[in-house]
Amino acid sequence: MSHTKSRRSGPRKWRGAVVWLIAAGLHPRANATTQRVAEDLADRMDYDTGHARYCLDDMVARTGISRACIARHVSYLRELGALAWVQHGSRTNKRRLMGLKGYAATATVYAAVIPPAFDHAMGHTIVGTGYTARIIVDLSKRPKPVDNPPVDNPASEALETPSLTVVKEESQVDLLGGFNYTSQARQPKTPIPHQSSHINGQRRTAGDVQKAAQTTRLVRALVNWTQTVPLRRLEFVLRPWTDRGWDALRIADELNGLCSGMRWKPRNPVAFIRARITAEALHQQDLDQAVAWQDSTVGREAADLASLAALFAPTAPAPVQAYGDDERRAARLDWSIWPDVAAHYEDDPDDALDLYGKRLCVYAVGQAARLEESYA
Repeated sequence: MSHTKSRRSGPRKWRGAVVWLIAAGLHPRANATTQRVAEDLADRMDYDTGHARYCLDDMVARTGISRACIARHVSYLRELGALAWVQHGSRTNKRRLMGLKGYAATATVYAAVIPPAFDHAMGHTIVGTGYTARIIVDLSKRPKPVDNPPVDNPASEALETPSLTVVKEESQVDLLGGFNYTSQARQPKTPIPHQSSHINGQRRTAGDVQKAAQTTRLVRALVNWTQTVPLRRLEFVLRPWTDRGWDALRIADELNGLCSGMRWKPRNPVAFIRARITAEALHQQDLDQAVAWQDSTVGREAADLASLAALFAPTAPAPVQAYGDDERRAARLDWSIWPDVAAHYEDDPDDALDLYGKRLCVYAVGQAARLEESYA
């Protein structure tokens, strides 16, 4: 975090930035798999800090992607400037540091960050540099509110007092936008899509409510931080999931996954669950309304350029280097990334040797073998 040029972010804004970075083609190897890995990290991020534990084995079980592939795509996110190291994983016994018995290795923790390339493309004005940078918004560009004129009262000759509004000076600026900004502006209330008396086009019955209540009772027993919420209120906020036919085990797994690996628990469970469901609905709405990369103006221009290049290319093109000399030199400087090098070598040995060189690959494979022997 102390060396990154990207600014800190929360999971919601980070998702959109990652989608843009991948679609813009800023990394030649980032693709839909990179997006799946980013979504898994975003689902487990702390909403206050944007931090998430790596938990590679758990990611393999959840996504079905191989260890080497996940490690490689996490490195792509780091190269895009979308992830920064908070804590390097090591074999240091963190339980001993806490004064506890037993052994538990120190986990790798990543922070969600947004690179300057995204802010430049969006036209954001940035204050500060690196991880602690903030977005600044000039309020002088916003329309000023106008006070209501006095209203005549026909019942009496008195006048109603005008409504009170606050007008800021033109030179004033304000910092806003959630965790990434100094203050959070009050946003208009978003209508909750599940507040409906119908399920799949049919009117909700008393039997539906009783079934949802039974599911909610089991959810409260499985998720300890929801036990302070009254049953009726919890049943109401969980309706979008119960209306889809989710059972208690699936809902409990989803709720436990929101705070997985974190000691932090929501103070207001109802508001936390409602915000998470609403964000999911808005994210799905954005995906439904988004224009596919190949259909966008930039995508069509890229396709046209590729077609022209293929049309006028020589019959026997010269071989193209996979990596440049500067890229190889930068990759071989930091030997602390040997876990990523070992995973890369396991998945594609020729590519790893080309990028990292024989000495670093031999070192990485040896370290990985010693680590496996120690666990065995």
